[in-house]
Amino acid sequence: MACVVFVVGEVALRLYWIAGGRWGYTACDRTDLVDPAGGCGADRVETLPFWAGWGAVGVGVALAMIVVCAIRFPGRAAAAGSWAAGALLLVVAFPLHLLFEVPAALAGRPSDWRDLGARLALVAGGVLFAGLANASGPQRGPVSSGYQPVPQWTRLWAYAAVALPVVGWAVPHALWVLGVPFGISERELNDIHLNLSTPTGVAITLVPPLAGLLVLGLVQPWGQQFPHWVPGLHGRRVPRLLAVIPAGVVALALVTYGVLSVAVFVGQLLAGDLRWSDVWEGWAVATTLLVFLGWGVSLGVTTTGYALATWPRQEQTDAARVPTALALEDRSTDGPH
Repeated sequence: MACVVFVVGEVALRLYWIAGGRWGYTACDRTDLVDPAGGCGADRVETLPFWAGWGAVGVGVALAMIVVCAIRFPGRAAAAGSWAAGALLLVVAFPLHLLFEVPAALAGRPSDWRDLGARLALVAGGVLFAGLANASGPQRGPVSSGYQPVPQWTRLWAYAAVALPVVGWAVPHALWVLGVPFGISERELNDIHLNLSTPTGVAITLVPPLAGLLVLGLVQPWGQQFPHWVPGLHGRRVPRLLAVIPAGVVALALVTYGVLSVAVFVGQLLAGDLRWSDVWEGWAVATTLLVFLGWGVSLGVTTTGYALATWPRQEQTDAARVPTALALEDRSTDGPH
């Protein structure tokens, strides 16, 4: 029902835009934010882009069909379709923008709240379809009680996922906020101080590494069982999807952002729009692209290790089969020879 409400709401909003309404619509792009709080002149847009209108309506119809199939014909195929729908919504939402735009907005920087609201809605839809996939898939065995140790390689990747945003993001940005031109030119440093207030710079510097610390939960006991300082949930097991889905979403967003950014960077070099001398002068900015890619890969591998370690086992079912097998063997030996 939650997936149905999400699909109906999105389709109704797109039909409203097609009919001429502009509530919730934004004409802002990521390169030139003019009046972001007002949607960059969204009310003056006469021709709605295809994917914001009829294209989105078509996707909504496809999502509705997936929901119907998941309800009427549950199984592996329905679960696979729901997982694909959830992944599509999360990719389109590109939640990595939220990691930086929300702190900047809270720090007082003008922001495109319509865009942020649309991204949050798509992220919620992706999570809902992931839940639908989990509910409509094949039945699994009971969840093992107690802490399930993760492999050593998972721990190493988790430490890398924690270190990368600190070394590759927080350190250079902290130096820039302090006025140190680390890996960038004096001109770029002046542009940063001109366009970025100190509270916004501090927020952008601290949020990614602090959020990255949550990765440790994928390799520590408190990531599988709520710790004692959580009121009302102490001792209860952490639902797998509560950890896997957010970590997977962030990993997917980071990898997508890293791949697209590197592709644009290489394209600019090949087209001559960017010179190697400029790259060497601002090497810290270019390195940040690789930091995002490595951060996403390390987080994705860590999430995979956590998911494998906490995968529901068939221990109780197998244990119940042993006495039955022994009883059948006893009967066969007690019979006439």
